[in-house]
Amino acid sequence: MKLGVSTYSYWHFTPEQVPIETVIGKAAELNLDGIEILHRQMASEEKPYLQNLKRDAFIQGLDLYALSIHQGFVSPNPGERDKNINHTIHCIELAYDLGIPAIRLNSGRWGTIKSFDKLMQHGGDEPVLPGYIEDDAFDWIIESIEKCLPFAEKNGVILGLENHWGLTNSPKGVNRIVSAIDSDWLMVTMDCGNFLADPYKKLEQISHQAALVHAKTYYGGGEWYTLELDYERIAGILRAVGFKGYISIEFEGKADADIGVPKSVDLLREAFQI
Repeated sequence: MKLGVSTYSYWHFTPEQVPIETVIGKAAELNLDGIEILHRQMASEEKPYLQNLKRDAFIQGLDLYALSIHQGFVSPNPGERDKNINHTIHCIELAYDLGIPAIRLNSGRWGTIKSFDKLMQHGGDEPVLPGYIEDDAFDWIIESIEKCLPFAEKNGVILGLENHWGLTNSPKGVNRIVSAIDSDWLMVTMDCGNFLADPYKKLEQISHQAALVHAKTYYGGGEWYTLELDYERIAGILRAVGFKGYISIEFEGKADADIGVPKSVDLLREAFQI
């Protein structure tokens, strides 16, 4: 396994954005193997910017191993789903330009709970949109991902479906989507901090499909919630299925990132023996 950090660890959607170039430098100082780029943190999508990021990472001895993007396919409106499909295809092509082999994929959610804080109070679950059933949403998600997969294969970019609230708030939901689609280019981004109750049994159920692992840490207390995760136990779960990819730090605490990220690196290096 390799250890990297998401640029998100240094920027939690505050008004003052942290440049990705800054995170590349900090990751190199910490002797990490690579970085995951948060799409919303990119200053530009122009070719010179993309190629300079790629050059900077290479010179610093770092992989660009994942692009974390946002989209949602849970909508009864075909036009809205098409917009998110097109966004995903665009991001697949951005990943290709950056030499990135995987993107984080979201299923989306109903949006019937608007506040993220309230969503967390409900454990990440929300009521179905009136007039529809969950099967409708799964059909929309599966159909939308199928439209993205030819572009993923063409560009050599794995789509890593994350357990990320809503329809993927349970291993059953994640596995239902992945098993419905026969493609080597759809796998799982296993987020260790997104199963709020009984996480280990749930992580075991999606670990066999993992292409990427998000390791959340919460030094200083979590921005939205705090979990006490046993990463030695999680390391055992991943070894049991032969996982050899990236452990990607998502520091989500209130402590300064220059304190929280190095502590996270020490924690995960010890837990995973990497």
